Amino acid sequence: MEEADIVVVGGGSGGAATAGRLSEDGRYSVALLEAGGRNTGFRTRIPGFIAFQTPKTNWQFETVPQAGLNGRRGYQPRGRGLGGSSAINAMLYLRGNKWDYDNWAAMGCPGWSYDEVLPIFKRSEHNERGADAWHGGDGPLNVSDQCDPHPGSIEFVEAARQLQIPLNDDFNGARQDGVGVYQVTQKGGERWSSSRAYIESAGKRANLEVLTDVIAERVLFDEGRAWGVAYLQDGEAKVIRARRAVVLAGGVFGTPQLLMLSGIGPGRHLRGQGVAVRIDRPMVGANLQDHVDYIAGFEVKGSYFIGQSLKGTLKSAGAILQWMRHRRGAMTTPYAEAGGFLTVDPASPAPDIQLHFVPVVLEDHGRTKVKSHGFSCHTCVLRPESHGTVRLQSIDARAAPLIDPAFLSDGRDMELLKKGVRAMYRILEAPPLADHKGRDRYPIDLNDDDALERLIRARADTIYHPVGTARMGSDDMAVCDPRLRVRGVEGLYVADASIMPKLISGNTNAPSIMIGERCADFVKADLAG
Repeated sequence: MEEADIVVVGGGSGGAATAGRLSEDGRYSVALLEAGGRNTGFRTRIPGFIAFQTPKTNWQFETVPQAGLNGRRGYQPRGRGLGGSSAINAMLYLRGNKWDYDNWAAMGCPGWSYDEVLPIFKRSEHNERGADAWHGGDGPLNVSDQCDPHPGSIEFVEAARQLQIPLNDDFNGARQDGVGVYQVTQKGGERWSSSRAYIESAGKRANLEVLTDVIAERVLFDEGRAWGVAYLQDGEAKVIRARRAVVLAGGVFGTPQLLMLSGIGPGRHLRGQGVAVRIDRPMVGANLQDHVDYIAGFEVKGSYFIGQSLKGTLKSAGAILQWMRHRRGAMTTPYAEAGGFLTVDPASPAPDIQLHFVPVVLEDHGRTKVKSHGFSCHTCVLRPESHGTVRLQSIDARAAPLIDPAFLSDGRDMELLKKGVRAMYRILEAPPLADHKGRDRYPIDLNDDDALERLIRARADTIYHPVGTARMGSDDMAVCDPRLRVRGVEGLYVADASIMPKLISGNTNAPSIMIGERCADFVKADLAG
């Protein structure tokens, strides 16, 4: 039987940070178990290859049919392999709003206010602009300005400025509202995933073992303490012993799935699946929140914007060569290059809508190739009221879980999204973007409230920020306590976005890394105590 002091399950944004920090001083032996591969090839290193992922790097989950989306199944891409979703995402470095973390603390999560998490964000970050009151300068996670943003993205920012929307060159600084060009987790024109930051950059530490292409089946317990993990490798059942602690970082879908397979979850559901109930914890797999999103797409004549045509293909080929030679050019794009944060409901405590501008026509998450050039813009509801669930589909750990975000099940989300779409169109119809005379692929009378709602239900989906399925808190229903320990057992922690009690106002990769850093701190303190 293999052994380590600490076993971390999942090498994504949170798991890589946890394993890297726990192994850095050599005090503990750490084993990191990851279901995918190492993600060291060009497919994950070239930023512009986001659209060319395969089942080796992307779980490609789907939701159950969504009543709020006319019965459609939503798409739920999740990163597979070291780096997790940070190996396939748009690389935007965004932390959310100060209010989000202060609200977590007010909800019963002491230690998680903005002033308390800001030092962790700074510790993890190496911002190429340099350190200041909001940013770190020597952390492992490299953050940079975009190398070569598309001119159309700059035009989006100018169109917003024409409408008196304030410019913002740092959404993680003194204020969040406004529009601008996003910073990205890149280094020298390459994607800088959590694995590159915390695992690859560490070199070969004798006390860190990384096991890839393994499927964790369940956590093992003895008298209420986690002592190991059962897993599959090449079809063979194996066990690894954890002498001191087990950390789950399988993500918002994988972590509740593994907890339930281990007997921790909603008792009735587990018994229905034939799983012996260790702890009846109804909130495992509950509280699922995600940013519901609507995309407008405009086709533009010519090849100014990125697109599918002979000229566009030749441009892309040239961009790949430029990236190979100089790590510059169009292949450094995160696609969601510009955007911003708006407050469309005066009662909101912080911006309630986020925009992502993309200099290409997007259809069905990029899976449907549109043979034209143009641009798109996302509008998402930042703090949705709709909550869903993750449940077991099978007791086979290799089977995908049942994912139900319950999109738009709370009418407040629809009302806010409609306001956001209208605000987005005002920007897209302002110069200089309007000068391109783009053709709206889904034209709508924005004054027809019913028609707009029908269009949203026909086309909306996720923008890939699920959280909350193993939420922390001080109440009896919480899955984890505010030090990320699973309640009711010893030696078991969670280090990913599933612990968020409420979805933050922005992209979730940077907060997930911060959570991984904090979990490592908590584990170290507990073991030292």
